[in-house]
Amino acid sequence: MDYSSYSRGMTRRAFGVSLGPGMYVLGMAVANGAPLKKVPTATGIDALFVPFVVAAELKIFEKYGLETSYKPFDDGNVALDALLAGSSDIGATTELGGLSRWDKGGKLYVTSYSSTSGQQIGLAGRDDIKKPEDLIGRTVAYPRATGGHLYFLRYVKKYNLPVDKIKVKFMQAPEMVAALERRDIDAFFLWEPWLDKAAQLVQGARVLARSGDDGVFILTSYDYYSQGLIDDQPRAAAATRALIEATDFCNSNAAEAAKVAGKAFRIPEADMKVYMSRMNYRVEMPKDVVLGNFRGAAEVALGEGIIKKMPDWNDFVRPQLMKEVAPDRAVGW
Repeated sequence: MDYSSYSRGMTRRAFGVSLGPGMYVLGMAVANGAPLKKVPTATGIDALFVPFVVAAELKIFEKYGLETSYKPFDDGNVALDALLAGSSDIGATTELGGLSRWDKGGKLYVTSYSSTSGQQIGLAGRDDIKKPEDLIGRTVAYPRATGGHLYFLRYVKKYNLPVDKIKVKFMQAPEMVAALERRDIDAFFLWEPWLDKAAQLVQGARVLARSGDDGVFILTSYDYYSQGLIDDQPRAAAATRALIEATDFCNSNAAEAAKVAGKAFRIPEADMKVYMSRMNYRVEMPKDVVLGNFRGAAEVALGEGIIKKMPDWNDFVRPQLMKEVAPDRAVGW
């Protein structure tokens, strides 16, 4: 594919058009003659969000008396804003996205994590970058307050790179590949499918590293619930049960899940299978992992000026639903 076709097909605007109204998938409005309670979700457009698509397309929420939908955005962080605007009840992203919105007064709550990966996030750039030290003097990009941001900071710390000798640009995910093609940047820290797109579409580019290499960073994606959902305990518990089932389905029926999600996100089924193979799908809420990850991310966020104060963990992190619905997945609370 040449760059001109990439520009027409893969820009943020083009994603918005291609994912338009047809992507807003509603469940059945009535079950056994009774209206279903709505639980709209907001997603990104990558393998991390496959469980939400599966839950809607296979009508898993309906088993629990709920009507679900998914609305795709450029990434999980942007999708969280739909929770704050009142148009969605559930979103998913990494630690910094939730922390940054909580710090500004956003009413959203961590109820579990739903996927982990050492391969979904990585570093893509020019093939003359052979080792970490080759980033010195180069220009790199990542979206601020995202998993890519956290990976960059962990990367430079792991390899003892002088941050003041690396030029950083904050860019949104759909802008990265074109910026690399234009030589506005030399590399970027981001998630799939953008890493593979860079290798496919930009001459002389390749995936330089995955976040799990050398134990640098494991991506963890959390489910965030809105204030309205948290305040409606029966609906929240039913939604949690549905998400557990949908996520487990992605593990036990990966081929079918890839087919459903590939169609939804306009990603070839074979590619979606590869992207999904890099993910570990499981809804859990272990205390030591969740609080450890968030406290470490919050320290980074304070240092980066993303947040101004540490959250009240007893308010921001809500293990009660997992303790009720699946206590074996909520160890330590």
